[in-house]
Amino acid sequence: MSKPLIVVTGAGSGIGAATARLLSAQGHPLLLLGRRLEKLEELALPRALCRKVDVTDRDAFAAAVREAEERFGPVDAIVNNAGAMLLGRIADQGAEEWDRMIDLNVKGVLYGVRAVLPGMLARGTGTIINVGSVAGRKTFPNHTAYVATKFAVHAMSENLREEVAAAGVRVVTVAPGAVETELLSHTTDERIRQDYEAWKESAGGALDAHAVAEAIAYAYHQPQHVTVREIVLAATGQQA
Repeated sequence: MSKPLIVVTGAGSGIGAATARLLSAQGHPLLLLGRRLEKLEELALPRALCRKVDVTDRDAFAAAVREAEERFGPVDAIVNNAGAMLLGRIADQGAEEWDRMIDLNVKGVLYGVRAVLPGMLARGTGTIINVGSVAGRKTFPNHTAYVATKFAVHAMSENLREEVAAAGVRVVTVAPGAVETELLSHTTDERIRQDYEAWKESAGGALDAHAVAEAIAYAYHQPQHVTVREIVLAATGQQA
């Protein structure tokens, strides 16, 4: 029996790439979205449609989902993973970095939900998995704008879960602590980057992206009548 289609955003690296590999190995056809097409294609996964899509482009997002559904059938799940972590002090951080995080981390998740939810509601089944963060549950130094976006993801996810539960659609938040990904490299303040790396080392290192992918797959593969509402995971040595 063929497995259903799953959408993974930010699939070119880190958590997205690890999730794509795992779900592909489990037999799912995939729609892989990211801003670097070559990174998606380097995964070389079978039955994977790779499209260069910035999740802040609502129309391109929706068009890619339609194309994938024409090829593989209805979307059964989406992993809204694409995002940016631009750390900085509010007093001197460029406002364009706030805008980028709000667009990617908040509006990009909403656009992903909109692209798949009407079909899920019509079919009475489906799973939306939003990648949040421990920073969506507590605060950290130099994280103010980032924390704001991740608190938003957690709040939106829980509110959406309440809206769609009666229709048979599940909403899951997966909230990792520090993970070894490219996210930190986007922070422009060198001192903040160094301090973050030192903090990770003091905790004995960060999570491997595959551990987060396993958590995502665990939540998804529960029976449809079971919703794992939230998974929070971090390296054991991470105290905060």
